[in-house]
Amino acid sequence: MMDTSSPPVRPKNLDDLTALVGVELGPTAWHHVTQDAIDAFAQVTGDHQWIHTDPKRAADSPLRGTIAHGLYSLSLGPALSAELLLFDGFAHGLNYGYDKVRFPAPVPVGSRIRMRATVTAADHVPGGIQVTSRQLFECDAAAKPVVVAVSVARVVER
Repeated sequence: MMDTSSPPVRPKNLDDLTALVGVELGPTAWHHVTQDAIDAFAQVTGDHQWIHTDPKRAADSPLRGTIAHGLYSLSLGPALSAELLLFDGFAHGLNYGYDKVRFPAPVPVGSRIRMRATVTAADHVPGGIQVTSRQLFECDAAAKPVVVAVSVARVVER
């Protein structure tokens, strides 16, 4: 497991990526979840469900307050990933998508989340290398993970 004070891992080729398979990276630094950030996410996505955007109404709910959108938490994945693993040793890289995403627990506004990642595969594909990793998001207000995702990236060697 990589210490949070360590710089991100910077692989440069398939061998470097293959050496990372099975290695847990992280956790990242904690990220504060604020109502302003949730409101901005709601504005951008058009998802204004009251459990996310109405603190007064949400205070009377079983959750006792507003919670982050699951997709808000997931959207932090690329930035949090960059704290753990950078592909700047490659010609370029892109987020290719997700194979599986789950939101097992809510993220209350005012809490903090962080992420751990484990590279699970690095395979040659036409035009580059496909890197698959399991992302696990933790919240300081939840006993279990708040997001579990299988992320897929594509990188091209220099």
